[in-house]
Amino acid sequence: MRMKRREFVRTSVVFGSMAQFFSQDAFAAKLDDSNTATWFDKPMRWAQLTLVENDPGRYDPDFWLDYFRRTHSDAACLSAGGIVAYYPTRIEFHHRSLWMGDSDPFGYLVKGCREMDMVVIARTDPHAIWQDAFDAHPEWAAVDLEGNKRRHWSNPELFVTCALGPYNFEFMTEVHKEIMSLYSVDGIFSNRWAGHGVCYCDSCRKNFYEFAGLELPQSTQRLDPVYQKWNEWRRRRLYELWQLWDAEIRKINPQARFIPNGFPDKRIAGEQSDILFTDHQARRGLIPPWSNGKRAKEYRAIMGKKPIGGIFSMGLEEPYRWKDSVQSEAEVRIWVADGTANGMRPWFTKFSGKIYDQRWLSFVEDMYKWHYKAEAYLRNEKPLANVGMMYSEQTQRFYGGGKHQDNPGDHDLGMYHALIEARVPFEMVHEQYLDARDIDHFNLLVLPNIAALSDRQCQQIREYVERGGSLLATFETSLYSEKGERRDDFGLKDLFGVSFSGEVEGPMKNSYLRFQKENGQYHPVLEGLEDTNRIINGIHRLDIKATLDFPSPVTLIPSYPDLPMEHVYPRKPETDIRELYLREIGESRVVYFPWDIDRTFWEILNVDHGKLIRNSINWAMNQEQPVTVGGQGVLDITVWQQKQSMTVHLVNLTNPMMMKGPFRELIPLTNQEVKIQIPAGKKVVKVQLLVAGITPESKITGDDVRLIIAQILDHEVIALDLA
Repeated sequence: MRMKRREFVRTSVVFGSMAQFFSQDAFAAKLDDSNTATWFDKPMRWAQLTLVENDPGRYDPDFWLDYFRRTHSDAACLSAGGIVAYYPTRIEFHHRSLWMGDSDPFGYLVKGCREMDMVVIARTDPHAIWQDAFDAHPEWAAVDLEGNKRRHWSNPELFVTCALGPYNFEFMTEVHKEIMSLYSVDGIFSNRWAGHGVCYCDSCRKNFYEFAGLELPQSTQRLDPVYQKWNEWRRRRLYELWQLWDAEIRKINPQARFIPNGFPDKRIAGEQSDILFTDHQARRGLIPPWSNGKRAKEYRAIMGKKPIGGIFSMGLEEPYRWKDSVQSEAEVRIWVADGTANGMRPWFTKFSGKIYDQRWLSFVEDMYKWHYKAEAYLRNEKPLANVGMMYSEQTQRFYGGGKHQDNPGDHDLGMYHALIEARVPFEMVHEQYLDARDIDHFNLLVLPNIAALSDRQCQQIREYVERGGSLLATFETSLYSEKGERRDDFGLKDLFGVSFSGEVEGPMKNSYLRFQKENGQYHPVLEGLEDTNRIINGIHRLDIKATLDFPSPVTLIPSYPDLPMEHVYPRKPETDIRELYLREIGESRVVYFPWDIDRTFWEILNVDHGKLIRNSINWAMNQEQPVTVGGQGVLDITVWQQKQSMTVHLVNLTNPMMMKGPFRELIPLTNQEVKIQIPAGKKVVKVQLLVAGITPESKITGDDVRLIIAQILDHEVIALDLA
């Protein structure tokens, strides 16, 4: 099959508003159509073998097929084409592996997996081309700002492709059709399919101008208006490409899907997909181990019950790209445990069929064998947490510009970590899913500086509170529209009971919070802090005027000099300026922090701020959590319901390397006192510890189960069989 050189013709699409383009009706049709598919929910354990070009003839494919069998892997992602073809392609410029000769490495692995009744998806990578393809089709290559064709940053023999032009829309469409026609795989998974920054090729210039009436952005600053417009166009263009590839794949195999490795809009990805995978393979730098579970929660907020696979790598994920490296066993175990606890199905990935370091093989096999044995208790129906923490793509895209608005994601990270330390089971909530059916199962919504909210979203939150839900919000929550336009006042000012004066103070130095009794006692939000009358303040605060009467357990001590030492004393040791607003509305409770407690907590990790967040959550909930766990250490706690059981996952994050990996060893927690609320109308008939493999001593009293777990190394799962 020969690709003809021709001008790129843009596939027809109507560029209206985002709401029109991504209509709910269109997605409802997609979701209804997915009901005819059968394979998506089947796999529980994924294996990926990413071949390198000289693997054919040098590696042992039967070793890998046997390893898939030993690990009870029921699905595989196998290298097929793109930069390198691992099958006898007939498409010109689809570069065959120079080592494969007359063999069919991809076909051999597909056949072996099918004989084990495994789901198989083909991996393609379209982000680079060879010199011969470039010579024939220079329009396939990406162009930099200076007008140069982009050589590959790592391998200068190659050229980087334009993701939004004819290479993907025409050439890779033919590649995907050929793979499907020859092998009828269950799907195609594309890596690095979405491009690498702004491309200035003729195709992108032409199509962006037709969309926006603008030249391509000269800046990649997040808040640059032209760059934001380009990002909008890019999302639409990638969605169009997704639709094209998916449609062509389904023509050949109606049960198959195109599965992108990442998409720049989580909501669209969740609604479009029947299955997704999180390419968050390992941690690097200052990433905590709970980051894998956080990614799972974010995807579940837009995927619901649809399956989510968690890709984890054997190698280090540092910027120096040691792709043939192997991480420590303890590090891999804790990363996978946190993903599993948060509902992801494990997917190991190995680069190169040739093994240089075999240390990982035994412990991954061990983890997968346990997963297989416990599978009935890992097929989750729904989470049972009653706290939901919102995350906002709008805020990440459109909010900012001021110094106090730098690093908006730090609010999210700080609140997440505070909830982990507080041992609160919780889920994530996406800003686009705020109807009653999406959030009414939560008793409390937590909004960590969700600054950008539409009028409709504010109204949905207001209605949630009217129905009895409680709310905790921080800093500039609702002060901006969904497009990042500053309001005159909070969109939720009626719920907060306050008004914004327009002034932002900070960065503050040497400012404090004063605690005081009211009516002779401390407010519950000060539990565990009664032995001090002051703690440190945050970094930035808003000047707020109360529009209602409030209690005043926490007030401001303004900044005062920190040098010279002789002048370090408060000029105003007491004020009546509240730094925490607490109110009750019927059965609902509302907590509002007018300062950046969550962002400051992420930067400083001050224990007093953690206690204040924990106490505020407990006060706002005003009821017992579905699971409480007492004892020392840091635990990630998740609660799930299956068809005939309930599980509680306890992931032991307690480690000196928690905030900067990798783990050297696993350090056990002991004597954890667990209390589990039994679901209404259910009876517990059996209690098990699935990791320890024992039936522990437990006590069922009324509506709860109580037990003590003697030891948790990395992960324990309490399983309650229900009748």
